[in-house]
Amino acid sequence: MAVCCDLEVDVNGEETFMVDKKVIASYCGRLRKLFGKSTGSTRNLKVIFNDFPGGAGNFELLSRFCYNNGRIDITPSNISFLHSAAQFMEMNNSVSGTHNLLEETEKSLKGMNYWAWSELLITIKQCQDLLPFPNSSGILEKCVDSLIGRMATSSEPSPCPSTSSPDSSGVRFSCDTRSTESLKNSFSRATWWFEDLLVLSTNLVGMVIKSMVLRKFDHVIISRFLFYYQKSKCYTGTSDEKRNVVETVIDILYILDWNSVSFKSLFGILRVALNLNISKCSRTKLESMIGSQMDQATLDNLLIPSPYGMNYLYNVKLVLRFLKAFLHGGTSQTSPTQLRKVASLMDLYIAEVAPDPCLKPSKFLALTMALPDSARDSYDRIYRATDMYLQVHTGLSEEEKMKICCALNYEKLSAEACIHLSQNKRFPSKSAVQALMSQQVKLKSLLKTTDKMKCYIDSPSGVSEIGRKGKKNEASEQIVLYAGKLDPPTNNEKLRAHLQGMQWRVTELEKICLKMQTQMTKIMKSRVSSHSTPRSLPKLCS
Repeated sequence: MAVCCDLEVDVNGEETFMVDKKVIASYCGRLRKLFGKSTGSTRNLKVIFNDFPGGAGNFELLSRFCYNNGRIDITPSNISFLHSAAQFMEMNNSVSGTHNLLEETEKSLKGMNYWAWSELLITIKQCQDLLPFPNSSGILEKCVDSLIGRMATSSEPSPCPSTSSPDSSGVRFSCDTRSTESLKNSFSRATWWFEDLLVLSTNLVGMVIKSMVLRKFDHVIISRFLFYYQKSKCYTGTSDEKRNVVETVIDILYILDWNSVSFKSLFGILRVALNLNISKCSRTKLESMIGSQMDQATLDNLLIPSPYGMNYLYNVKLVLRFLKAFLHGGTSQTSPTQLRKVASLMDLYIAEVAPDPCLKPSKFLALTMALPDSARDSYDRIYRATDMYLQVHTGLSEEEKMKICCALNYEKLSAEACIHLSQNKRFPSKSAVQALMSQQVKLKSLLKTTDKMKCYIDSPSGVSEIGRKGKKNEASEQIVLYAGKLDPPTNNEKLRAHLQGMQWRVTELEKICLKMQTQMTKIMKSRVSSHSTPRSLPKLCS
């Protein structure tokens, strides 16, 4: 039978086909509807498709189906293209009776559970290329569901079939022997699929990972894959492509358990993100994840250079945002151990940034006051950093210096630090007065403590159990020696000298307290031993 080529079909501007209108229309409902509306001559028609799924190559497959009386070899390597084309051209039962392409592809999809791992990946990759076209997601969801099911139940991919499509040669799959051996050497049995899933687009990665989360996959394994995916994808591509990958990975990591996400890897992706100008939303998510694990950070992690064009050395604003995220749940959500670790780290960081001549007083003060007072047992490091800052920033006014000194807790300064402060002319005189007053409070507290201990030791039980009145009298004399009235002098030089004298007194009183605590410990031990010794029974008369 002679073939009539009376229909010209332009497919996406890629290629033009001359086909038999009657043959093609007998299987394609879309063309039949189009020709049914035609009012003029039906000869030498031209149809233009600008969004045909799969392009010219897929239209050629569809044409073969039509010219071969509704028969074609459907394989995993072409099923996604044919399925999308069948939906696009409306090749269903109402048009061609028993032989229709849509039904044939649906039958083939039912056997997906028997496909090899490599065939699933080929189909998924083709579906990705079809995503901009309508009705292409249905088959993709089925493939992803089957893929995740195999990842959940198998420790390695299923064997490849004896015959495979030539289309698979362009993609590296685990069915290849050398590829499989390399993969097993690189990853544990739980992560054998990492390299295979690099074929996924960023959009599809989100879809796959969310399904894995719903199926209770280990979040540690998921996060490891995401970092592996990000590193692999960011080696090549444009800045926009890299930005898309980084934002996608961050957004997915954010829905995982943050304790399962590697802190070191988060800083790795941060370094990449800082050079890509990622969205504010993704940046905030990344900073929240890092801040929540701030107690795991090191000084090198925090010494991040300032953004391009800024004159200060380090990105202090970023570190302040980390601290804000760390304290987001309040101190009740943070253990004292974590607080102390972060405080110790921040003391080191503040000491590093303090010599920066471009660091504004407001930023320095924000750093020193970012953590609650309970986070530090000593403020000596903060004092030394403040001293360094004032040494570099010589042009500050007295008011600005006082604001900076507000971060100091004088009661938590050591005697040495207070003495140094009293002689430090870089600090305002009011700071020396505050240090003196805080030491007075400390001295009075020690006096009360030692007085209580003295009274206890003077008691009959204390004397009888210790039996050392000489030491008791020695302590009493020392207490009286330091119990004079404390009136701070007004002259600055006298003030500093008085402060030094008070430091000596505080040190001596601390020694007395320690000695008395030792004596009390002996008393308590003696009492316990006396109560635990059984009374001796009287001898019976013989």
